Amino acid sequence: MRLTLTVLALASLAAPAMAQDIEAGAKTFNQCQTCHVVQNEAGEVLAGRNSKTGPNLYGLPGRVVGSVEGFKYGESIVAVGAAGQVWDEANFVEYVQDPAKYLKAKLGDDKAKSKMAFKVRSADDAANLWAFIASLSPAVAAAEGEAEAAEEAPASN
Repeated sequence: MRLTLTVLALASLAAPAMAQDIEAGAKTFNQCQTCHVVQNEAGEVLAGRNSKTGPNLYGLPGRVVGSVEGFKYGESIVAVGAAGQVWDEANFVEYVQDPAKYLKAKLGDDKAKSKMAFKVRSADDAANLWAFIASLSPAVAAAEGEAEAAEEAPASN
């Protein structure tokens, strides 16, 4: 019995804690577009209003934290990126709920600061926001295409 409970507890830690809703994330992004845009390499605005206060969020999944070329980040977020941190769902969800707290924890520095003052209210909203931004990412589109091709390919024995 004890082993079963331990296995179930560990499995729940490995599973995503939040359901993702891209449409809900698009609604949450309405709050973000004051400062951020999702604009592809061709200059097409996929989401937002071409704001430049915050960095472009196009291609965010897998990108090194604080690394959009030409954007002037704060020292703390650049230091997190220099330590090798990349944007994934867990980091993003934690960061957008409290940017300063995230940077302080990642750097182990109570004086770490964030230029981003806005906080997403809930983990669910943050996960949905991640899903929306990721849905506009070229990496996500490529992965979806590869998955579809693998499903269509005949099985080899």
